[in-house]
Amino acid sequence: MEHPILGKTPAQKKVVFTYNDRTLEGYEGEPIAAALKANGVMVHRYTSKKHSPRGIFCAIGRCTDCVMIVDGKPNIRTCITPLQSGMRVQTQYGVSPVKEVL
Repeated sequence: MEHPILGKTPAQKKVVFTYNDRTLEGYEGEPIAAALKANGVMVHRYTSKKHSPRGIFCAIGRCTDCVMIVDGKPNIRTCITPLQSGMRVQTQYGVSPVKEVL
């Protein structure tokens, strides 16, 4: 593919990862958030107090709206974390992968 300003972009390797136990595809090295958005995922976490949905906001790693649980670790900023084959990505509820009962 050739971009009019950036020039030729090298071919990217497609990889498989899971999101909430669903198998998805993305490109190795792209931000996890970009791969999720390409697969239609807009909500990354829910706040602990009001259970409000959050997704990509700044996309440069400054806010915490895109944090998710990645390979069992909470609070991973998905907008700046590169996608790798086999990653396990989960929606975050507060700091847990389990939705709290109100």
